[in-house]
Amino acid sequence: LKHVARLAPAPCRWNSGLPVNIGVLFVPQQEAWVVERMGKFHRILEPGLNFLIPLLDRIRYVQSLKEIVINVPEQSAVTLDNVTLQIDGVLYLRVMDPYKASYGVEDPEYAVTQLAQTTMRSELGKLSLDRVFRERESLNASIVDAINQASDCWGIRCLRYEIKDIHVPPRVKESMQMQVEAERRKRATVLESEGTRESAINVAEGQKQAQILASEAEKAEQINKAAGEANAMLVKARAKAEAIQLLAAALAQQHGNAAASLSVAEQYVNAFSKIAKDSNTVLLPANTGDVTNMVAQALGIYTSLTKPQAAKTQNEMPPAHEDTHSPATEVLKAEQGSSS
Repeated sequence: LKHVARLAPAPCRWNSGLPVNIGVLFVPQQEAWVVERMGKFHRILEPGLNFLIPLLDRIRYVQSLKEIVINVPEQSAVTLDNVTLQIDGVLYLRVMDPYKASYGVEDPEYAVTQLAQTTMRSELGKLSLDRVFRERESLNASIVDAINQASDCWGIRCLRYEIKDIHVPPRVKESMQMQVEAERRKRATVLESEGTRESAINVAEGQKQAQILASEAEKAEQINKAAGEANAMLVKARAKAEAIQLLAAALAQQHGNAAASLSVAEQYVNAFSKIAKDSNTVLLPANTGDVTNMVAQALGIYTSLTKPQAAKTQNEMPPAHEDTHSPATEVLKAEQGSSS
């Protein structure tokens, strides 16, 4: 029985079988062969050509230096808010020290898998359900750090850990779905209210701008109208001034007073002819049938207004011979004859 136990095959790590020592061995790339001489660790064969002593040297372990992927089985874990989750993951590791991986632990794959599961339960117990979904990256980093601290003496380094699936209980899933729907309805209501507010603000701004533009247009219209009226008044004043200058020049000429007297008499007579067209109330003098008296009255008004100017003109100008037969006198006599 002892002989049979001594010849029993040695455990093999991540390989299909142990090579037989024939003296000359070729080690593949990214593999490490642990050699024992008479049952004691002798050395680790490097990739390439190696020589061993048959019967004395024996290849005890073959370690793969490639990155190894281990599927972590699904397990249950309780979060900080007492929600039970079913979670699984994938573990990526590599053998860094073939000696420690061969003699530090009996089954590295099983040991690392169990360590990943226990670390995952511990880290999930520190987080609530909402934080588990939001902080998956930090959770993966925490699990990797915890595994590396424990597996350092095994010569194995964990490169990364990824959570594959997180299964939530059906009732919790329904509650989460209702929460998501309520949050979406809330955001829709908020967005609708914001849209209504923006619309009201835009309408108010438009009305404000319209009123401002209308007031500015009315202001510009009034300014233009006032400027037009002012220009018209100036034009009328200039025309009136020129007319007065021309009238003054005409009055200064010979027989100017007689022409002015004739014009006043004509206007006086025309005023009486139009007086009944504007209103029903008519004011007439007592002697409306006496045209000669009316003309004489108008000439008297003009004479009273022009006395100061005539006196001044006589003082300035030398006396002239009066023309008893002026055209104005003849016109008056002709009108008196026709009226009689």
